[in-house]
Amino acid sequence: MLEKDKEFSLLRVLIGIAFGILLIIFFVIGYLFSDFCQKDEIAEIKTIEEVALSHEAAIIQAVESVSPSVVSIVASKDVPIVERRLEVFEDDFGFEIRVPHYEEKGTREQEIGEGSGFIISSQGMVLTNRHVVDDKEANFTIFTNQGDKFDAEIIARDPVYDLAILQIISEDTQFTKVKLGDSSGIIIGQTAIAIGNALGEFRNTVSVGVISGLERTISAIEGDKRYVFEGVIQTDAAINRGNSGGPLLNLKGEVVGINTAMAIGAQNIGFSIPINEAKRAIESVINRGEIVYPFLGVRYLIIDDKIAQENDLEVNYGAWIIDGSAGEPAIEPGSAAESAGIRKDDIILEMNNQIINKDNSLAREILKYHPEDEVSLKILRDGQEIMKEVILGERR
Repeated sequence: MLEKDKEFSLLRVLIGIAFGILLIIFFVIGYLFSDFCQKDEIAEIKTIEEVALSHEAAIIQAVESVSPSVVSIVASKDVPIVERRLEVFEDDFGFEIRVPHYEEKGTREQEIGEGSGFIISSQGMVLTNRHVVDDKEANFTIFTNQGDKFDAEIIARDPVYDLAILQIISEDTQFTKVKLGDSSGIIIGQTAIAIGNALGEFRNTVSVGVISGLERTISAIEGDKRYVFEGVIQTDAAINRGNSGGPLLNLKGEVVGINTAMAIGAQNIGFSIPINEAKRAIESVINRGEIVYPFLGVRYLIIDDKIAQENDLEVNYGAWIIDGSAGEPAIEPGSAAESAGIRKDDIILEMNNQIINKDNSLAREILKYHPEDEVSLKILRDGQEIMKEVILGERR
């Protein structure tokens, strides 16, 4: 009995030792695993911090590289100096009557508007918005971020897009030009950087956001003029009054858009014209000294389900040739459309096998070509499809 008790006690000791060893092993493994996870977490945190720092550095570098090329544009013109004086006299009853009179005392130059732009050639060519320089009687002055001041003259105002090109008047100055990017490659969510003369007061203002929308169609009002823009970029990088004409950048410091408008009553919804649309205008000015676009010469309404149903049309797509809202003729006299025999109430279904609809307007399709290019139009007329070959004209 005693020997059995000794054997049982020895077994208990061995079991206890084994259990203790297992606890030590589990403890060591747990410690090592915990240390490994902690190191992995620290490594992950460092990676996130590195990404953030890299993103911040890219923004700073982009802004530094482009800022010397961003300019402020001030429009001014002579306005009459009007003086008010009171002429005092008595009426038949002896009462004193004061009548105000206004007299012009010459003129003085006064600022009438401000905007932004950016230099696109080392000789001082500047791209901006047309509405910034729309006043044909105004004089324009360029202020650089280095504090230099230059007179400028208008080279061309774009007849289609809200774009204009100025030339800085300087004989011997070499300017730093921006690098133009490719707006066809931008995607929603990528970083967007806007630079400009915010509110006409805070020059070289930088705002950062993302590309928040593509291929937008918007209407904008500037004074008594109304503009319609198709295919514009939407961004939440703040675009304020005075930013018009400034560049929208990617992280490489490339210009991908021209800041044009902001949504009234919204927060951080701005719009930019894709830079690829401006490249045609720049090329046209360099090669021809003016901005020229292909021109068909029709007024139309894009058909959708609602329009087709309301007007009992046979198709729910295409460009329906109709008179303008103010009575303008459906077919422009002397235009390519008139020469080709296109008529009012024709429906242009396709141009060079490309369907015309609300996502691909006739105007956007025409802009793929040049003056004197021949295009093929599929037209629905009186229930029959016909083909028309048209040589596009010029629009200045």
